[in-house]
Amino acid sequence: MALKTYADGSIFGERHGTGEPRVLALHGWGRDRSDFARALDGLDAVSIDLPGFGASPSPPQVIGAAGYAELVAPVVAAFARPPVLVGHSFGGRVAVALASTSPASVAGLVLVGAPVLHQENRGPKQPLVAYRIAKWANRRGLLSDERLEQKKRSSGSEDYRAASGVMRDILVKAVNESYEDELSDVRCRVRLVWGENDDEVPVSVARRAADLLADASVDVVAGVGHHVLLLAPNRVRAAIEGLL
Repeated sequence: MALKTYADGSIFGERHGTGEPRVLALHGWGRDRSDFARALDGLDAVSIDLPGFGASPSPPQVIGAAGYAELVAPVVAAFARPPVLVGHSFGGRVAVALASTSPASVAGLVLVGAPVLHQENRGPKQPLVAYRIAKWANRRGLLSDERLEQKKRSSGSEDYRAASGVMRDILVKAVNESYEDELSDVRCRVRLVWGENDDEVPVSVARRAADLLADASVDVVAGVGHHVLLLAPNRVRAAIEGLL
């Protein structure tokens, strides 16, 4: 399917269906719009490559979910009526930021394995915090460039090791964010679809998030991990259709 440009050419995506789009899909970190192919098949929707992934260029500076929401806002504004936002993982962070800051522009939210709250008894991921300390020491001449690069290669998750440049710093910023206030500000209906075996963002996060939301329900998919979109797209689609 041919790519289309949005937000003055800064974001690339594709259209699904044949009618006026009613759904906007936001993928997870390190992924792209293709993750939504099965869940959106036949629906009137748009799936985009978030800035820094797929065909969309990286942001020019370090931003968090709120910054991504600002970049995506022109895509939302181009819809004839407020869309349902579907956000998997990192895309769920962005979807929550959009729904909290521009409630009139969002008809509903489907969050799939989205790390919108820190896990209980755990703060920000410690390897990334350690790297931030190393950067601070490097800027002050206390740690050599070579040692800093070794820290880069050894610290953090697989996503972190795969990222570079501004995207690595964006990841550091994002994983240290938590969205209690934003969730409390969301007024639209929210459906949380979670893999029972998600060891990246456990179901407990979904249940705690639902308690902060005005109108939310949680659908736990048995036998599935973090990639519900790929392994149980029908459950995501059902959640979307329930909000249309």
